[in-house]
Amino acid sequence: MAKPDPLAAKLSSDAYLGFDFGNKKIGVAVGYADTGIASPLQTIRSLNQVPDWIIIGKLITEWRPIGLVVGISRQQDGSDNIITPRMQKFCRQLNGRYNLPVHQIDEALTTFAAKQLLYDDLKVSAGKLWAVQDQLAAQLILQSWFDR
Repeated sequence: MAKPDPLAAKLSSDAYLGFDFGNKKIGVAVGYADTGIASPLQTIRSLNQVPDWIIIGKLITEWRPIGLVVGISRQQDGSDNIITPRMQKFCRQLNGRYNLPVHQIDEALTTFAAKQLLYDDLKVSAGKLWAVQDQLAAQLILQSWFDR
């Protein structure tokens, strides 16, 4: 079976970027509506709790998504937690900067699930875990949005 051409994938018109927002870093994933499959892409560090808009802009330019998906964290009862307003602000900023639809989805335990998969199941070291857990969480967020 031939491998898909990564350049052709970037030219696809149905790409979505998924984000796992955090104060210190933001995980990013990419996926396509036609396949319904998400893949981890990158972890972006924030500086003083400010997203690195230059890197995010480069990803938007490179992948040309038709929409963005952001995981939103809430309490178990559905009420906001301490980071929910910052996540919603991030959504508004994405929409304002890139004029793309931003879809929000409950991210309940995605970072925990990513850590468990990487550390317990795949035996990734704690040092490497820190670097990739957020992009895997972004993949889980985007994949769950596709699966809805």
